[in-house]
Amino acid sequence: MKKYIIQALTFCVVLCGVSCKKFIKEELVSTLTFDHYETDAGLEDLVRSAYAPVRWKFNNEQGYALFNFGDDEFILGDQFNREHYNRYNQVLNANESFLNELWTNNYDGINRCNIGIEKIGAFSDGASKLLGTYTLRTQRIGELRFLRAYYYFMMVQQFGAIPLVQTSSLEIRTDFKRDPVADIYKAIIADLQYAKNTLAPTTAQMGRATKGAAQHFLAKVYLTRGSAVTDQRGQQATDMDSAAYYADQVIAGPFILEPDYMNLFMGVYPAGYPNVATPAIGVDGAAPSGDYSRLQASNNSKEVIFAAQFKNDLVYNGSSGNRMHEYFIMQYDLAINGLTRNADNFNGRPFRRLGPSDYAIDLFDRKNDSRFYKSFRTVYYGNTIPSPDSRPKFTTADAPNPSLVGKVKTGVGDTAALFIVNNRSNPILSADIARFRYQVWARYFRATPTAPIQEGFTNSKYLTLVKHLDPVRVTNNFNEEVGVKNGILARLGETYLIAAEAYGRKGDYTKALTYINKLRDRAAYRAGEFKNPQTWMFDGGTKGDVASTAPAMQATTALFTTNAPSENYPPTVTTTADRFIHFILNERTRELCGELYRWEDLVRTETLFLRAKLFNKDATSIAAYHKLRPIPQFQIDLTTVDGKPMTSDQKKSYQNPGY
Repeated sequence: MKKYIIQALTFCVVLCGVSCKKFIKEELVSTLTFDHYETDAGLEDLVRSAYAPVRWKFNNEQGYALFNFGDDEFILGDQFNREHYNRYNQVLNANESFLNELWTNNYDGINRCNIGIEKIGAFSDGASKLLGTYTLRTQRIGELRFLRAYYYFMMVQQFGAIPLVQTSSLEIRTDFKRDPVADIYKAIIADLQYAKNTLAPTTAQMGRATKGAAQHFLAKVYLTRGSAVTDQRGQQATDMDSAAYYADQVIAGPFILEPDYMNLFMGVYPAGYPNVATPAIGVDGAAPSGDYSRLQASNNSKEVIFAAQFKNDLVYNGSSGNRMHEYFIMQYDLAINGLTRNADNFNGRPFRRLGPSDYAIDLFDRKNDSRFYKSFRTVYYGNTIPSPDSRPKFTTADAPNPSLVGKVKTGVGDTAALFIVNNRSNPILSADIARFRYQVWARYFRATPTAPIQEGFTNSKYLTLVKHLDPVRVTNNFNEEVGVKNGILARLGETYLIAAEAYGRKGDYTKALTYINKLRDRAAYRAGEFKNPQTWMFDGGTKGDVASTAPAMQATTALFTTNAPSENYPPTVTTTADRFIHFILNERTRELCGELYRWEDLVRTETLFLRAKLFNKDATSIAAYHKLRPIPQFQIDLTTVDGKPMTSDQKKSYQNPGY
């Protein structure tokens, strides 16, 4: 049982701090004994080690599989893996390895927290400069209780009732009953309340939990518990009051919304974007490249409340690092002239696991909401000269001027491919597509004005979500998978949405809209800001218009008191209260699309089955019971009752319904 629900820290990786910027650095110390954790230095190492499991969400394919597959935002790419999380077929069962990894990773983190809470609480060396005062000790215990709450919160959302273990264990133990969901939420709230009362507002060591992080998750936990209508989470009548209160505490500072949505993901754009000088037609220049300083600027954003820490250091990141950069990329390395994978890290490794659904694309006001083109890549730049050079060349029939005849139509660093995001009501003629000097994929096109409309986006050619892209690796190898971006787990943009939902659920829609419109003000194009040319080419804008779009972005109650076409409400959603919940879900997609919250959002709001069935064409086998994951079979097989292995009936009772 030790392997699946607890792990003794005598054989865990010890994390040592050597930097005021990034405070966790992995150093395998095989000669230490458990006595190390009786010292103040050892306890500091123990606290650092308790942060390590937060990185698991970004280490491999579990990030998208558990948190963004099977919802309404994304569908399968053509090189899919773990597709059962999106299809909900029979392969999604108790033997699924990601579920066992989630279980073991989080309970390992919980056990580290439990050991640290007990040992630091008993530490009494007043001469220690690290833990010699009550304040220093409670700060570290606050961090551990915050982390324990975080791990339990992730687990209860995925599995429902789970074992509640709040004492350390270094021996084999197998008698773990599943505690009620309501008890898990009470324990999470108690830990976060303690953390909120003891943690410092700021920290010099990036990555450590702060008071604001505890308050953000308190708001989110209260919102999650109180969102339940048919589910039993121990919800209380005051939950929305608490969610609103703690969200307001976070919004009051010290975190700050980025003035430009792009700043959150600045490192994924070419240096100098949008004012990038491209080579003249037919002239080869430099391909776009990554800039670590820009990634660092995003990592250091004042909007980020809590993040898994990564660094441009192979030893620090471990063997996996942040690999989320691989999975949202379309197949740019096939059938696009002058573009190949093994020429730069800017374009990334196209693992092609998932692409945006029609729901996600259609939800945005693409003319006025800058978040769309700041979230999805529509232009690809040439990065290589094929040998022999097979790039199309200008002829006398299509050259803009005679001097270009015989020269390549697109050079290195020039546009090689364009993805046009038009609506079905405005299909593009094939003849118009052919006029572009580079390759074009239009979302909707037709051969002639009367021909049937066809879809140009496919399961290999689709919009790439840029938020996780990482044009810098820990090595220069183009096959390197270890990325260096931090993994955002909480940011102030979400806190605003938590506050908006809490006030709206209380019936104060006017107050709720103040938070929504704060984000929409940030999302609008500012006066004078560069706008993606598609805003005037295909989205109804005017060429040369640099006016602010903030007035057009303002939300009003009409968006949810009526069946507003922009919100694409499910047919069964007919009341203002219900429409408001779906409106909030829409706003969460506009602000947080692909940021690994969505599956939990739909489960929390009890809308998973409805929305996945309606908007995800791949979720063909989804059933109501899929709102919970199956308990890992390893856990069930090793659990005992009264010292004996569970019977077949007891195992069935231990498992979640439907599995």
